[in-house]
Amino acid sequence: MGFLNNQIVTVDAILTKKGRQALAQNDGSFRITQFALSDDEIDYTLYNPNHPSGSAYYGQAIENMPLLEAFSDETQDMKYLLTTLPRGTAKMPIVDIGYTSIVLNQGASLIITPQTLNYLGATQTFESSGYNATIADVRLMNTFTGTGINTTTATALNATTTLGTNVSKTVIGTSISLTATTVNILFGTLTQLSTTLTIVGRDSGARITIPVTVTQANAC
Repeated sequence: MGFLNNQIVTVDAILTKKGRQALAQNDGSFRITQFALSDDEIDYTLYNPNHPSGSAYYGQAIENMPLLEAFSDETQDMKYLLTTLPRGTAKMPIVDIGYTSIVLNQGASLIITPQTLNYLGATQTFESSGYNATIADVRLMNTFTGTGINTTTATALNATTTLGTNVSKTVIGTSISLTATTVNILFGTLTQLSTTLTIVGRDSGARITIPVTVTQANAC
């Protein structure tokens, strides 16, 4: 959902693709029980504590920015979630997966176990609700699964099959497993294919995005 303008608090809310799928079941079970807020469109570098007109105008440029309207593709929105942290928090949580980039040969597998740094007073910890992991182009994976979280939402996402389509896929888990494609035709005349992997802490909202490269077997 999104605010329609800056002057009147009018909120435009629409269902995401996942929400429309749930509503289409038409069995009376669809209920909205949670929501999240984000500030994707806000550029905080525009905050100007040196504005010549005084403190009332420090945030004027931010307040005059255009606001996003609601749109239904949940993979392209809500990237920077607002979160509540304990009073006195001095450091923002960050997700650490042990890699700044991933390179896989065809058919090779990798298991990632994310951890969150600077969260709830711990130097390093796992989040009890797990992590959302999104591969931007699932064609590059033979398998892409999450394990360790057994909620209905996690089970449904992890069971979704989108192989063969150039779409993203999201899974939930405390561990994320990737196996690179063995389909040679995807490469065409290329020796490498690239995509990105985004992992978001479901409790902290912390996120990391890294590049993923799959290398054709005979190009190694």
